[in-house]
Amino acid sequence: MVAAQGIVGEPRYFGRLNHATDKPNRRQISLIEREQIAEHAAALGLEIIPPGAVRANIETLGVILVALVGRPIQVGEAVLFFYETRKPCQKMDAVCDGLRGLMEQNRQGVLAEVIKSGRIRVNDPIQLAKSALPA
Repeated sequence: MVAAQGIVGEPRYFGRLNHATDKPNRRQISLIEREQIAEHAAALGLEIIPPGAVRANIETLGVILVALVGRPIQVGEAVLFFYETRKPCQKMDAVCDGLRGLMEQNRQGVLAEVIKSGRIRVNDPIQLAKSALPA
């Protein structure tokens, strides 16, 4: 993870600038809970929605992401700031008809910006960061 840029080499978000301000775009990382994806699959009568299908950069287990919006979060060596919930797009209905409608009202994951660079790995804990947000 690189501060103010996102995941190195990630083609959708890494290093993108806001065209209006010429500053880094806040949308650098998207996250969603595997438990939430499993609930959506069950509601749609599917056995599973495969990892990666809902286009999140990070899929988690054992944490309620929406409860952490507005806070700095440590993931591995990096610190992220969860700034809002994701906005599901029509591509979710391409995964499965009706998925987009289920991904509302805090059931769609979160968006984050990287506020401290660092490496993250599979199974790194997700916890409140000890450091405060930069000024």
